[in-house]
Amino acid sequence: MHNRMLVELEGGCRVAGLKDGSPTRDGDLLIWEHFSSKLSMRVLELRGTATLRNEAHDEVLYVLGEERSIYLPAGETLELAGNLTIVSALAPQARTPAGQPAGTPALQKTGDRWYCELIQAEVTQFMGGIPPGRAPDHFHLYEEVICILDGEGIMHAGSSSTPITSGSCIFLPRRQVHCVENTGSGELRLLGVFYPAGSPAVRYGASSNTTAPPSR
Repeated sequence: MHNRMLVELEGGCRVAGLKDGSPTRDGDLLIWEHFSSKLSMRVLELRGTATLRNEAHDEVLYVLGEERSIYLPAGETLELAGNLTIVSALAPQARTPAGQPAGTPALQKTGDRWYCELIQAEVTQFMGGIPPGRAPDHFHLYEEVICILDGEGIMHAGSSSTPITSGSCIFLPRRQVHCVENTGSGELRLLGVFYPAGSPAVRYGASSNTTAPPSR
């Protein structure tokens, strides 16, 4: 278990380890609650069986080690069994329930980076790869949570920064200028979820923060 505590960066950006803090127990399930906003993030560790259900939120889950995505709409039930570690994100209930894992996701390129959309509903789950180096600072019009799957680097938010590594969990508010820098020799892979839905390729340069379209 990581011993690192929550790090607060500029603009409300937050970074925590995968299992930082004290979990709550629900039967065979341990739950680490990390970030809570319109988009929330938690880590689930299952040793046995569990039933997941949310009445007011859609949930997107990613099973670590299996690279398996699950979309759980509000009001539906999911039965889980086994020894699983899951990264979960909760978003407001969709106005019209629709969304599912994308089957075999298509890899898409944006500059020297790649991403593939795993779930596309009113919330988007994606996986991405970042080569060594640092891209220009930018921001998005959605809230975003990130889990580093592999690699090491630095999370920059405005003029603040903190190291990140495999298992680091990150919350980014809307319009927060940021950059994920890969300081390793190989690819940094990450899992991302954002709300409202859109494309991971859409980003705005730091200098346009006052001229970009208003967020919803």
